[in-house]
Amino acid sequence: MNPTFHREMRVYWEDTDAGGVVFYANYLKFFERARTEWLRELGFSQEQMRLQDGVMFVVGSTQVRYLKPARLDDLLQVSVELRELGRASMLLFQQAFCGERLLAEGEIRIGCVQSLGSTAEQDHLKPTRIPASLTQALNEPTP
Repeated sequence: MNPTFHREMRVYWEDTDAGGVVFYANYLKFFERARTEWLRELGFSQEQMRLQDGVMFVVGSTQVRYLKPARLDDLLQVSVELRELGRASMLLFQQAFCGERLLAEGEIRIGCVQSLGSTAEQDHLKPTRIPASLTQALNEPTP
């Protein structure tokens, strides 16, 4: 499987509480942004997948440990590592660092579902297979 993906992102005022410390739930936003960029790096736009393949990813579960606070203007490095790839879901391990300091880490399970463009209302958000092209890209060794 592909190696760990890393993305830098800055902490903005909107990410913090009144004391300039990142609000705990915003680590999930950082993780989401990194997952989106990871898919984009693999050549997959979530919007294109929704429109062309009729699928999208939804979060099924999260388990996050908060270790140290990030603060306003910190430059974070957020990682994505594929731990498990199933037919309709994947388990990802993600971490957020500021320099060498590990701030938060967690496992996120995302599932592939039929998107809003589904023709039958009862099939809306029904679990479905991850597109074969994405599965192939995830299983290809990287140089």
